[in-house]
Amino acid sequence: MESIDSSSQAKAFDETQIGVKGLVDSGIKEIPEMFRATQATLASFKSPPPPKHLTIPTIDLKGGSVVEKIRGAAERWGLFQVVNHGIPVEVLDRMIQGMRSFHEQEPEAKKRFYSRDHTRDVIYYSNFDLYNSESASWRDTLGCYTAPEPPLLEDLPSVCGEVILEYSKEIMNLGELLFERLSEALGLDSHHLKDMGCAKSQYVAGQYYPPCPQPDLTIGLNKHTDISFITILLQDNIGGLQVLYDGQYWVDVTPVPGALVINIGDFLQLISNDKFKSAEHRVIANGSSEPRTSVVSVFSTFMRASSRVYGPIKNLVSKENPAKYRDFTLTEFSTIFGSKKIDTPKLHHFRI
Repeated sequence: MESIDSSSQAKAFDETQIGVKGLVDSGIKEIPEMFRATQATLASFKSPPPPKHLTIPTIDLKGGSVVEKIRGAAERWGLFQVVNHGIPVEVLDRMIQGMRSFHEQEPEAKKRFYSRDHTRDVIYYSNFDLYNSESASWRDTLGCYTAPEPPLLEDLPSVCGEVILEYSKEIMNLGELLFERLSEALGLDSHHLKDMGCAKSQYVAGQYYPPCPQPDLTIGLNKHTDISFITILLQDNIGGLQVLYDGQYWVDVTPVPGALVINIGDFLQLISNDKFKSAEHRVIANGSSEPRTSVVSVFSTFMRASSRVYGPIKNLVSKENPAKYRDFTLTEFSTIFGSKKIDTPKLHHFRI
């Protein structure tokens, strides 16, 4: 009976097409029942704090020992921040402001983009797994596919279209550089990952986390790993992102001015045969008085079909270190992702 009730609540919320931002604008003082996190999720926020020495690696891409630092971070954390990445701070600021401006428009201006068809060029929605999860998250999203074929400017929201196209080009250049360094960190030729098509596809999502009247009862984004080779995250100064270290400590990814967060996705863990680690991360509900805005750039075909076959890179497999995964297509992976709760692990489906 409870699941039927939560499903009808989700449907009623979805049909308003106003997102979480619309709930906040309506002046609610208590969050609806469907947003109340499970006891297990709430208990995980009371886990022991990490030791003081555990801090997210920050890597200067124009500094020394870049490959070694990336290797260490990708193996131990699956996540790191980069500075001196070549993207002007002014572009980063405009991108954050553009996404914030989209979400803060009048509802009618956003509704023409509202959909749950995640293969569409441009899509606005609240909660990817709204109908699959045990509880909804306090977050709205604007997403679009920006590579290999960028959308037309006239198909994008007018308040942020130009900066999305500009930013995604900058991120593509940075992504290609990072794939070169990651290839070298795996002991491969610098073009190996690019030649496999890892840098070919990009999906950009502007995440908006409105202030929450009861942040201790819900979550911004449930724990998950990304269906990507890598993900590049631009976050504002509010904070809230956490990464799981060593399976036991949730560590804050504190915003560093001008920095970008890089996390290893499931695809790179799989093709590196577990050499690199896909970072499990989450976002706590926004308890500040300001909205939190972030921009996620996923190097992946996301929910679009791709028949290309991937598996552990042959150069990384040997008799002493046999393949830990079977071959797969990105379509197979995204189908599993789309049918589950966002916090459901995916990699075990492909383990040998």
